[in-house]
Amino acid sequence: MTEIVKKEIKPYERGVHYYETDQMGIVHHSNYIRWFEEARTDFLCQIGLPYDEIERKGIMVPVLGASCKYKKAICFGDNFLIHLKITFFNGVRFKVTYAVNDKETGELHATGETEHGFVNSNMVPIRMRKEYPDMYETMAAYVETE
Repeated sequence: MTEIVKKEIKPYERGVHYYETDQMGIVHHSNYIRWFEEARTDFLCQIGLPYDEIERKGIMVPVLGASCKYKKAICFGDNFLIHLKITFFNGVRFKVTYAVNDKETGELHATGETEHGFVNSNMVPIRMRKEYPDMYETMAAYVETE
């Protein structure tokens, strides 16, 4: 196997769309989980593992759990960054943590976590180290302990 050269990962950047808000202009809580998925998809693409490539290999990545803690409301017109880390990876499952910060001030708006598994099309767990060693090495290179 080749040695993985870690790339500098840029945080996911986004603005709030009007349709994501309630009548008061505050983002509805369900959107944070969607944003986590957008950030995770962007992250995987940045490290060379875009979802479409993963799925072409017959690998599915179901969500096993998701949580979000809301600190301060985000409103229509706000711009924010999502910083994420893979904090656990064993080749069968992985965990990602998220921090949603105001782009201008850096103020923390929310934190969250998602857990995922690797399965085939029959929903049978895949052992990435054995079946997809290059992908395993790439993911392992980006694990950060909290």
